[in-house]
Amino acid sequence: MSVRLSLLAILDQGPCYGYQLRNEFDRRTGSTWPLNVGQIYNTLDRLERDGLVVKADTAELGLEDSGQTDTGQIYYSITATGRAEVAGWLGSPVERSAATRDELAIKLAIAVTLPGVDIAEVIQVQRTATLRNLQELTRTKNASGDPESSEDLAWLLVVDSMIFQAEAEVRWLDHSEARLTRASAAGRAAPMPLSTEVPKRGRPAKADSR
Repeated sequence: MSVRLSLLAILDQGPCYGYQLRNEFDRRTGSTWPLNVGQIYNTLDRLERDGLVVKADTAELGLEDSGQTDTGQIYYSITATGRAEVAGWLGSPVERSAATRDELAIKLAIAVTLPGVDIAEVIQVQRTATLRNLQELTRTKNASGDPESSEDLAWLLVVDSMIFQAEAEVRWLDHSEARLTRASAAGRAAPMPLSTEVPKRGRPAKADSR
């Protein structure tokens, strides 16, 4: 998820300050990925450094006369370069790196190499949790009815994505369990001992000063 570009896209709708950006982000994503204000302002600092936003003059924007300002807040406005960045983001695919770390995949990969671990139980515990999450998401979606606004539609798109991800995770867990069962039956699921090979790199031992 690109917080940086998401905030920039919101700023393309008009000048905002930090708390306002956080609220807009939550409103447009169904509060699925809550952001803290510190993260918002750190991102704004980087956007300003890169020339994608500037601190806005509220008088020039006409916000003071309209009563839209919040005393003491610093507004940020998108630049032409920032608008081009947003257009490029929206017009290009999200690249998913094959090297992206997935905590569950790493957990199973490590667990299957360790002695004394009931990998079937590890999978079952996760499957139960994922199915529970899937049921809760499905109930929430079904209770929402048809979207009545773009805000409702945005929230449903996020929920649909989470449902599909949960369904895919359950299928992967079933597949992994079947693969591990076959490997165990063939005697190819033995724990891996620590390697005796000396690593070429590592933190050198401290010299004995005595």
